[in-house]
Amino acid sequence: MNKKYDVCAIGNALVDYEIEVEDQFFKENGVEKGLMTLVDEERQGVLLDGVQGKIKKKQGGGSAANTIFGLAEFGGKGYYTCKVANDSDGELYANDLIKAGIDSNLDPNNLHEGTTGKCLVMITPDAERTMNTYLGITMDFSKNELSAEAIKHAKYLFMEGFLVSSPTGLEAMKEAKRIAQENDVKVGLTFSDPSMVKYFNDQMKEVVGDGVDLLFCNIHEAELFAGVEGMEASKEAIQKVAKEFIITKGKDGALVFDGAAYHEIEPFPTKAVDATGAGDMFAGAFLYGITNGQSHADAGKLASAASSAVVSKFGPRLSKNHVEDVMKKIGR
Repeated sequence: MNKKYDVCAIGNALVDYEIEVEDQFFKENGVEKGLMTLVDEERQGVLLDGVQGKIKKKQGGGSAANTIFGLAEFGGKGYYTCKVANDSDGELYANDLIKAGIDSNLDPNNLHEGTTGKCLVMITPDAERTMNTYLGITMDFSKNELSAEAIKHAKYLFMEGFLVSSPTGLEAMKEAKRIAQENDVKVGLTFSDPSMVKYFNDQMKEVVGDGVDLLFCNIHEAELFAGVEGMEASKEAIQKVAKEFIITKGKDGALVFDGAAYHEIEPFPTKAVDATGAGDMFAGAFLYGITNGQSHADAGKLASAASSAVVSKFGPRLSKNHVEDVMKKIGR
């Protein structure tokens, strides 16, 4: 398939502030551990005041963005559609994409007025990540940001579930899916986080609609979406709405369905330091694999090794050396 892009992704554009905290910080500030929570600018400001001196790094992020960065790190060609503002965080974000060789709808010299979204990624000593997100201008992500040409010239459209929390984001997802389906572009979706399936289930089902080609979720998200319990019931339910799917199981690996058969993907044991972006990296490496000639089983193995590598370090990115180590692990 001769396409300009392996994947055209749409999603929130957030500058990730990676922060190391103790559990006590959550108790003192009423933060729910282990989830992504949407907050307003004032609330986020209070939390930021409480973590001064603990910020490890700032870089462009967001669920689908992390996936498209992962794809690019393995050599895939990606396009990212998003919305940032003309502030220092927005400029950082646009330049991060350029440095990674990812095309986008952003012009660093012509960004929107407003405030770029921020995600406080708070990492505890047990390596669990807790996110408090102020969406800023990405809350207004809409059909206006879409590039029909980029979608048409991709093998896959990939959408993040976080967009369903915004009415304009939801409409953009449905429009992007329509463009993809009308141009024989496969549609991929990630549920992104249990909170999105729990609190925006109707909206998520609107996006899924008549089905998707590829779905990424974990077992909790699958159960919440379908209103069932257990892996067997989840598999049956997801198979009704996705031609192919991946159910990730954390340290226990993943289950891949290629449309005809199931493949158990073994985990690559590692010492977890930071779980940020593990699922996003899994999706990025998997999408790279299946758009570059790999079988679903082989792509799953690559994705498992890549997500294992990303949790062994801080942040959702892999360096060139990390990528080389991953390829050695899988015998390539």
